[in-house]
Amino acid sequence: MSLHLRKLVPYAVSGWLPGGRRQCVVCGHRVWRFMPYRQGASGVAPLMLALDMVGSDVDHFECPRCGAHDRERHLLLYLKASGFWDKLHQWSVLHFAPEKRLSQRIAGQRPMQHVRCDLYPASADIMRVDMQSMPFEAETFDLLLANHVLEHVDALDLALSEIHRVLKHGGYAVLQTPFCPSLNSTWEDGGIATPQARLQAFGQEDHVRLFGRDIFERIARTGLEPCIQSHQKLLANCDAAAFGVNPKEPFFLFRKF
Repeated sequence: MSLHLRKLVPYAVSGWLPGGRRQCVVCGHRVWRFMPYRQGASGVAPLMLALDMVGSDVDHFECPRCGAHDRERHLLLYLKASGFWDKLHQWSVLHFAPEKRLSQRIAGQRPMQHVRCDLYPASADIMRVDMQSMPFEAETFDLLLANHVLEHVDALDLALSEIHRVLKHGGYAVLQTPFCPSLNSTWEDGGIATPQARLQAFGQEDHVRLFGRDIFERIARTGLEPCIQSHQKLLANCDAAAFGVNPKEPFFLFRKF
């Protein structure tokens, strides 16, 4: 059997055999398990494990049917539980680093405007936008989605200021990101510059910081009011294991007042 086929077999067994006990809320299919990211927890930097970093569920990451990641599944659940999902047709949405399957679901809600953007667009229908300098008028969007993006942005305060600027008054920003509640302060250092050093210090080769529990205060300095809700409160009846999401990750919701 070729290497390619050997890689496909676990996906076929996990995603296509009937009777699966887990469910992907993005594609709606029942599966036997969600596939790990890289080597799962065994591939996570030791410091991240020691600090109990809250982020993706790397052991139950990818849907074997549609490829949706755990962050897409969790954000979809949060958007529905918060009531935002049913309001999308009334809103202008700015979506950074748009996840393929989730953005398709959002498009199906027919927002008044749905701008998908990225610093390095993967396709022609994604707009090239630097979060640190956005080409949009002030007070343009009702909702901004940046799902695991802030940990990649060099000038964080500048990006947050731009987020505040382009949101309408009363508009919302969803800013999911990995963080360590055990850290008093967010850790970043320009000397940690190589991919291997960033993997060990921040959890991934292209992360530029590791957020601590001061993250909510830091974002609030830009005028975005934290409206954080826990998984346990907002998704009290959600079986996190069945849906393949990390119940430790709260809904990082902020509002421009």
